[in-house]
Amino acid sequence: QVQLVESGGGSVQAGGSLRVSCVMSGDTISRYSMAWFRQAPGKEREGVAMIYRSVDSALYGDSVRGRFTVSQDNAKNTLDLQMTSLKPEDTAVYYCAANREWPARWRDVNEYKHWGQGTQVTVSS
Repeated sequence: QVQLVESGGGSVQAGGSLRVSCVMSGDTISRYSMAWFRQAPGKEREGVAMIYRSVDSALYGDSVRGRFTVSQDNAKNTLDLQMTSLKPEDTAVYYCAANREWPARWRDVNEYKHWGQGTQVTVSS
């Protein structure tokens, strides 16, 4: 049974950096399409970044492109999200998600079968 556990959230001032991580247990992460989503209070869950079976290319949401970088360590079975130039509007619970198949619509939450419990990221102005 696949389980995903996020860590590394916290509080930071605007302009700062933070790194969140997700570890997979129960299977090999390189077999999956992996994504980061976030959800702010009162808003829908938003796709942040996706990496397909650890290939070099990744996809990013418009609001984070150029500031966030997604990476995967197959040896550690982990997915990371390095966040820089953080803004107050980046405040949200960040979730990692996994699916064995290529997601036709990578920002659609219904494309992913497995989810972590989330980690809070708070950016103050």
